[in-house]
Amino acid sequence: MVTQALSLSRSGLSDFIAQRVTAYILAAYSIYFIGFFVSGEVSHASLTAFFWAPSMQIFSTMAILSIAAHAWVGMWTIGTDYLRAAHVGSMATSIRFFYQMICLLALFVYLLWSLRLVWQF
Repeated sequence: MVTQALSLSRSGLSDFIAQRVTAYILAAYSIYFIGFFVSGEVSHASLTAFFWAPSMQIFSTMAILSIAAHAWVGMWTIGTDYLRAAHVGSMATSIRFFYQMICLLALFVYLLWSLRLVWQF
């Protein structure tokens, strides 16, 4: 049996729902983003106006948070599926905890970096 070190919600159903909701947000963001490039001529001025619009900043923030949540559920699932005692031995819980800490650190850096780009703080 796998001991859960860190989970988004400790519930498979809510993790499943989080994956689906974030996937829909990311799909909508991608369609909106692609639509901008297909709709007309793209210049530096139009890109700047597009990305500095408050609605786009909010939508980008939602997409960034969705990527982080979506990635966390996926990385947590991989860690609990493949870092088990049957695969890595008696240190499985420690290895899985270290793996999850590295994943969280990477996601935290990603969040700070990308939010800084979107909001220019």
